[in-house]
Amino acid sequence: MSARNAICVQEQYLPGATMAQKWEAARSWGFDGIELRGKGDGAFMARLPELKAAAAAGIPMPTVCVEMAHFIGDFDPDRRADALIQMTDQLRVIAEIGGRGAMTPASWGMFSRRLPPFEPPRTPDQDHAVLVDAFGALGAEAQTLGVEIYLEPLNRYEDHMINRLADAVALIESIGLDTVRIGADTYHMNIEEADPAAALVSAAPYIGHLQASDSNRLEPGAGHIDWALFGATVHAIGYTGPIAIESRLSGPVAESLSAVPPLLKRYL
Repeated sequence: MSARNAICVQEQYLPGATMAQKWEAARSWGFDGIELRGKGDGAFMARLPELKAAAAAGIPMPTVCVEMAHFIGDFDPDRRADALIQMTDQLRVIAEIGGRGAMTPASWGMFSRRLPPFEPPRTPDQDHAVLVDAFGALGAEAQTLGVEIYLEPLNRYEDHMINRLADAVALIESIGLDTVRIGADTYHMNIEEADPAAALVSAAPYIGHLQASDSNRLEPGAGHIDWALFGATVHAIGYTGPIAIESRLSGPVAESLSAVPPLLKRYL
């Protein structure tokens, strides 16, 4: 990957039965790498031979974004324990293939304070303790493996625990491990941050990964996010890592995605 930020696309958009075929499509559309999707129930670990072969062939796969039915902040202790095992496996796989890290929110779709019944079954202090334990364990594993775990703040309608970059910073400071960092997503920031650029600047020492989608959750360029300002902010905070596209699409896959790298590379 070059010195500028690599623009990556998540693998589920890419045509082809093999990673080589997916990479051929990604590269033809102007992308610099592929962000993997980490399914649970041992599915991601089962892909290790395939992914090691792809890495040996030179396919850049710097990060994995979780795709599971339950998460490390779940209310149920058994589901939390399983999610922790699955995320540990994702860290191990990404380390084996020479990647940077794995990304997960505290939870997704489990509870929102903006929807009935409005009050979750855990207190904020209990939520905090659960997340310190989980991300602390993952951060320790990441430290051993030489990779990072990225905490993704989600908007208030998708999670009730970590919504803003400042929430993630506070949690990370409680944990005290350099391997626990923020995975910031422009879509969620568009909802939660009064000033997304200022929020990125404030959280700059903790930013480990970036995901890009527009204000309406479509691909960059299909909404009203100021991508020139985003690019200037990325430069200002000194972030040199990959930027992964995680969005829905406004039209046919090839047409929608091929427009993204030229747009973002104009400003990065």
